[in-house]
Amino acid sequence: MNVLDVLEKLDTLEILYEPIYSADEHVLVGYEVIGFILEGNLYKAKDLIYDDTIPAELRIELQHYIVEESIKASKEQLKDLSLYLPCNPNLLMSDFGEAYFNLLKKNIEVSLLPQIYLVIPEHKVKGDFEQLLHPIRYIKTYGVKVALDNIGSKSNLDKILMLEPTVLKINVNQLNYNKWGAQNHVFTTIQSLALKIGATLMFDNIQTDYQLHHAWKNGARYFKGENLQKPVTEFISRFTLKEKFRSECQHFISTEKKLLESKYVEIKNLQKTISTIVEEVKPSSKNVESLLQLSKRLEAYAFRFYICNEEGFQTSPNIFFKDGAWNVQNNAIGKNWSWRPYFLFNIIKMRNDEKGQFSSVYSDIETGELTRTYSMPVNNKEFVFIDIMYDYLFEHNIVN
Repeated sequence: MNVLDVLEKLDTLEILYEPIYSADEHVLVGYEVIGFILEGNLYKAKDLIYDDTIPAELRIELQHYIVEESIKASKEQLKDLSLYLPCNPNLLMSDFGEAYFNLLKKNIEVSLLPQIYLVIPEHKVKGDFEQLLHPIRYIKTYGVKVALDNIGSKSNLDKILMLEPTVLKINVNQLNYNKWGAQNHVFTTIQSLALKIGATLMFDNIQTDYQLHHAWKNGARYFKGENLQKPVTEFISRFTLKEKFRSECQHFISTEKKLLESKYVEIKNLQKTISTIVEEVKPSSKNVESLLQLSKRLEAYAFRFYICNEEGFQTSPNIFFKDGAWNVQNNAIGKNWSWRPYFLFNIIKMRNDEKGQFSSVYSDIETGELTRTYSMPVNNKEFVFIDIMYDYLFEHNIVN
């Protein structure tokens, strides 16, 4: 059925709403309008309103109809729930958002506009992005929020920042589950960005318990997908899944606590082992023999170490394990590492706490491998930095 056939039968279609659940309350907190059913067939709104082979005026008419009908049907629900509406930014710009926003104001009380989220895929914006910001910012002054759709490798961080979204939607299908967390650089960037701008993560298209668990583990506040609830044409109770979802989350919590306890023990053991070795060897930045002696003791754990002063200047050569042997890299002496995030803060922390600490996981510039750095004082003014090999981190499950 083409879009003209759909438009001729608008009064017979049924809007499809996909329930959204929250990790904090374990109840249904909103719906996303994802499409409609017509003559027994399911149509996704995205497939039609983003199809450039269809004339823009027809797509605008269809989008406006879906938006208006879904708002009319959900007026009572908006007192307690949020409604996520399709919003093609390119169609919006046909009149700088005037018709779309008039639809909202016409059908929704001003006090309920903060319950509305415009679902926008920023990577599909065509034309002048700056021009789009004007109607979006104006609409947002009434409390309407923005949920950016399909956030991932195609997303533009500058555009995300300019749109100031409240929700970042991530489709789990675009993620490699084996690389979630610290190993997925795009994903960790999104996590950090969400934290910085005060946005919430929503994981979309959850099909399995495994995906649900990983979404929960990786900071999702909102969830939707057939694993939780299939799209509906009529609104359902907010508490439909409360007991089931809460039970699953309690299982996630129990599993995660055991994992974190295990990681904590491994990290503390490694910290104790390395600290003991350093204290016994007493390495000196001016004594290469003491550094090589330390390298022999660290061979099972590290691939590189060096000593810096409290201003971040490297006072020793790099002692680097390569091709089965430890190498002395004198050209590293004098380099300054204070430009690294948190470097000086960590120096001050170590000096005052008089104990070592582990960094978070990061990719080593030289080797490209994931590592964690253990740093600790060696005297009043110098600190040793020990880069742990990935194989050790992986074997002891402390990669992230």
